[in-house]
Amino acid sequence: MSTLFSRPDYDALILGAGASGLYCAMTAAERGRRALLIDHAAKPGCKLSITGGGKCNLSNRSVTPGDYVGENPDFCRSALSRFTPEHIAELARTAGITLEEREHGQLFCARSARDLVRFLVSRCAAQGCLMALDEKILAVEPVANAGAEDSPRFCLRTSKGRYTARNVVVATGSPAWPQVGASGIGYELARSFGHRIVPIRPALCGLVMPQDWGLSGLSGISLPADIRVEGRAGRSPAPGKKDKGAPRLPVAESLALLFTHRGISGPAALQASLHWRKGDALLINFLPGLRTEDLLNAPGAGKTLCRNLLRGHVPERLCAALIPDALGRKKTAELSRAERTLLAELLHCHRLVPSGTEGFSRAEIAAGGVCTREISSRSMESLRAPGLFFCGEVLDVSGRLGGYNLHWAFASGKAAGEAL
Repeated sequence: MSTLFSRPDYDALILGAGASGLYCAMTAAERGRRALLIDHAAKPGCKLSITGGGKCNLSNRSVTPGDYVGENPDFCRSALSRFTPEHIAELARTAGITLEEREHGQLFCARSARDLVRFLVSRCAAQGCLMALDEKILAVEPVANAGAEDSPRFCLRTSKGRYTARNVVVATGSPAWPQVGASGIGYELARSFGHRIVPIRPALCGLVMPQDWGLSGLSGISLPADIRVEGRAGRSPAPGKKDKGAPRLPVAESLALLFTHRGISGPAALQASLHWRKGDALLINFLPGLRTEDLLNAPGAGKTLCRNLLRGHVPERLCAALIPDALGRKKTAELSRAERTLLAELLHCHRLVPSGTEGFSRAEIAAGGVCTREISSRSMESLRAPGLFFCGEVLDVSGRLGGYNLHWAFASGKAAGEAL
């Protein structure tokens, strides 16, 4: 433990100058708190600046707790109820940023994500928040005998010195996108104060298939699909929950599925990766919104070869890989009931078992993180160490593709900033 200091340098040390850290620092500074924002990067908002093709998908028209996963799914409810998409719209208006709405309600900066970063940085500076950049975080230690209201509770050691504060906010993100400096330092800090870490895994990334999988060689093909994730192989259910391993509801509905040279990608696969675990199977519906039986029974379909009928709805190479040649060469009217059932299964419930994911370097986020059962859902404060806060992706809260994760970063950062 560190020795006792007479007075803290700051009210709050905010570790990480990403989306959640910037929003937390801005909120705390607006409330008159003496805050220092610290990051190992030379510039703030590095990842935020380049997400979404440089326009950052900062929210969604509709955001609900059901759009997030984690061991404690209700944890995000409080923060989300106090920070809605309308708050994002108001933030954009204040910053002079035009929002662009895309499919599925996704909200982007119409011009550049750098406009948002510049606004947050300038707002922090205008309110008196200081920044210490290009400074590696080494450790956070409790101060011995910290009792008086104005005495420090924590000492932060960095590559350039040490700082003391009454509060510390860990907003360091996750290991996803290590190429922009992402790391797992936040988990190390959490463990040092006794927090449990829900196992970390890449999410919102492509899925890799075994070399001998039946649909190899289809790289470049893209089509809309539904995906379900089947089973929970090798996993323990969340505390207090039963898990029968039954197929779940679709985790991707009518989203683009892209075949790659290693497996599958595109929005449908990325969405599925949020729920997939090693050993799970994917059940893919290549004809979302259509029933095979309706196609087979359509007027004039009886004399059409099965493969010719399907080529109007499924790319030709995929059709050839999915449908056995003998079945494809039959006329629709010649199909037996068993063959019709088989055809429906191949098209609507095609089963694949990925061998893994594309990894953290290709993942948009990392699922898992600091166990939220040990964190206040209202303030983001640790229930183990008063004055220690966590916000953003370092927590076990992971959102769907479509702006939900940045929205959570802002919502949780605001909750922590308001509690400082």
